[in-house]
Amino acid sequence: MRTQRTTRILGLLLIALVLAVLWPDVPRPALLGWAVLTTAVGAVRLAIMRLYAREVAPAGPHEHLAFVRRWGLVWPVTGAMWGLSTLLFFDRASLEDQFVCWLVLSGLSMFAINTLSSHLATMRSYLDALAATALGVMVWRMGFDLRFTGPAYHWWMVLLLMLFWQVLRQAGLRQHVTQRKNYELQYRNNQLIESLTRQTQAALDAVEVKNRFLASAAHDIRQPVHALGLYADWLGSEPELVHDLAPKIVESTKAVNSLFDSLFDMARLDSGKIRLHVETLRLDKLLQDLELHYRPLAEAKGLKFRVHSVTGSVASDPILLQRVVGNLISNAVKYTQRGGVLVAARVTPAGARIEVWDTGVGIAPMHQREIFREFYKVPSHAGTDDGFGLGLYIVARLAHILGHPLHMASRPGRGTVFRLLLRPTDPVEAAQRAASSIDTIKYGRPEVLLGPPIITGRDARPATSVAQ
Repeated sequence: MRTQRTTRILGLLLIALVLAVLWPDVPRPALLGWAVLTTAVGAVRLAIMRLYAREVAPAGPHEHLAFVRRWGLVWPVTGAMWGLSTLLFFDRASLEDQFVCWLVLSGLSMFAINTLSSHLATMRSYLDALAATALGVMVWRMGFDLRFTGPAYHWWMVLLLMLFWQVLRQAGLRQHVTQRKNYELQYRNNQLIESLTRQTQAALDAVEVKNRFLASAAHDIRQPVHALGLYADWLGSEPELVHDLAPKIVESTKAVNSLFDSLFDMARLDSGKIRLHVETLRLDKLLQDLELHYRPLAEAKGLKFRVHSVTGSVASDPILLQRVVGNLISNAVKYTQRGGVLVAARVTPAGARIEVWDTGVGIAPMHQREIFREFYKVPSHAGTDDGFGLGLYIVARLAHILGHPLHMASRPGRGTVFRLLLRPTDPVEAAQRAASSIDTIKYGRPEVLLGPPIITGRDARPATSVAQ
């Protein structure tokens, strides 16, 4: 369509040229009638081109195809109008004027190859209409007017026109194929550029993640390691304080181990080395094991720790599921200063569900999605100085791989609840989700770690019920 404006200007000039050439030889009413009709068709094409530029050019491919179906007939009509010019000059004007008119038609036909070959159907319909109309006029003149008594060169003209018609169709096809290959090459180049840009951005993002990791690691590991050094020096100078210092050394060592456990979990997730062992688990047994591990931590902080279990089973990976729920309980204990923590298993129409309630500091709405990013720590939260900000990131990744949708509701200052829906884990689908999550990280595209959307505020019950 971008080439059609030049074609219209050329068409108007050629109409004037045909008028000037045939004016002395052809009856004026017929010549003027053809010129008016051809000019009117040209005006319609010009209006269609303006419509295209105004409404269709910015639109999508469906609108372009609909435009071609609606207005595509205009081009063969234009070709037919030029073919009808043969009625004015063939065997009616002098041979010199006929030669000029045939030259005009051949030039229009060759010009159509350049301007229309990008859309093969339009080019062919234009050439076919022009050539078929001209041949029809020539056959009618030779057979009905002259009763096949005209000069012999008429037959050579018919043969030449038919050969020229087929040569133009083949030339247009070759040019169409060349243009299509050029478009495909351009499209592939754009794809390559987009892919390189995406991979470059992924590399920059990886560098940024590494920088954040190093900064966080340097800050978070320094504290327990520095404390270990101080306790060791103190113990060396005053060995009689071993009973006072030993518990502190143990706590510092646990803090370092916890940090490294989180880092190792993240490394396994990002490298795709997660191995799934799906089996049938008893919910009450799972919660009993978790209670044995985390009740002492809660009671050491003066928190109430309640467990509500039900009989039932679920298909999942026992180690990974225990890691997910354990991280949720650990977070609940860490960010709760008074009140308590409730771990409950429930059976719902959608399936079994594990809930972890706390009466802690809660999470403001602006942070409720960000907490599932790696290395993210909620500003001003007590307890964020002794971790990497990886706990909930690992929870969300593992829950996504296992196919257990994770919901969260929280009220700042009132507490938080996490609900883990224990849909049966399919090993094949889980392995595919693990692989797709690695591809997402590798190519830098944002990853949706949670199945359903995160549920906020209004779905949370008053946190005081947890402590009660």
